[in-house]
Parts: sequence; C-alpha cells; structure tokens
Amino acid sequence: MKKIYLVRHCQASGQEPSASLTKEGRNQATKLAQTLGSIPFDKLYSSPFRRAVQSIEPLALQLDKAITLDDRLEERTLSGNPIDNWLEELEKTFRDLSYTVPGGESSQKATSRGIAAISEAIHHTKEYAVLMTHGNLLTLMLHHFDPTYDFKTWKALRNPEIYCLHFQNGEIDSIENITLIEDTP
Repeated sequence: MKKIYLVRHCQASGQEPSASLTKEGRNQATKLAQTLGSIPFDKLYSSPFRRAVQSIEPLALQLDKAITLDDRLEERTLSGNPIDNWLEELEKTFRDLSYTVPGGESSQKATSRGIAAISEAIHHTKEYAVLMTHGNLLTLMLHHFDPTYDFKTWKALRNPEIYCLHFQNGEIDSIENITLIEDTP
C-alpha cells in the first residue's frame, strides 16, 4: 500500500505564480506541518508557485526533507487573458473535459500532467509522498480516480485541503479527506 497525499496550498495573497501566503496562510502552513509531521514521507513534491512552496516548507523543515519542484503540479491556466465570466468558463471545463478557453489549458491536458506527477511519485516512493498543488488541478486529479469529485468539489475546497490517495499494487484503492489540526483552547 502506498499513500499519496494531495494538498492544496494554504491561503495566499493572490493567484499569480509569485503570490505569497498571507499571515493566516503562514499559520495554516504551520498547522499543516503539525497535521502531517508524524507521517514518514519518502518524498515531498511541490508546484514551483511561491504559495505552494511556502505551504510545504514548514513540513520539509520539520522532517528535514528536500522539496522536489515539479512544474506538472502548477495550477491550470484557465485562459490566456483575464475574463469576467471565469467562473462560468471554469464550470464548462468540468462538464466538458476537452473544452478550452482561448489561451488556456483543457481539463484533459491538466489532468494528464497531474496524473503523470502522481505516477512518478508512486514509482519513486516506498510508502508515503506528498504533492503540494492548487485547487483546480487537485480536483481534476481526484476526478480522474472518482468522477464524483467535480466543480462543486472545487467550489467547496478550503485552503489548505488534504486528500490521501491509497494505492494497492499501483491501483487506486480509496480516497480519504484529512482534517487539518486546529488550535485547541
């Protein structure tokens, strides 16, 4: 059994690749390290976007593990230009996985690169790996294994969000949503 943890980054100040975590996001990253810190991860992978790297750094420091940056974990580009009706367009990409907004990336293409990153993690991991990514891509990867994960799932995601994919002999066995440890009074 191998367990691959897919994690959506913590709260950030924006959507651009250089956006940093907010103060709340930095607190969430600390809680994320507390939540996942007892797991003996073999590998830590992250989108190179700043908010993703900052989200996984406390865990990497706690475990004294290197972070492998993987461009395949970058957030999906919905459109080449800003669009006012982006939410409607995003929903279309979940209903029709081949639909592409001009200058954007289809759900099929994004899913393909995300699944390739998961496959590599499975191949290079003894038992546990974590992949720090973004909400849209995370939802598409979950959808690949279970179509009930959809646009509504994406809309309900939190920052951060943790899913554990259980693989048996290279095949998906189950998907588990993990709750972030909260401060106790």
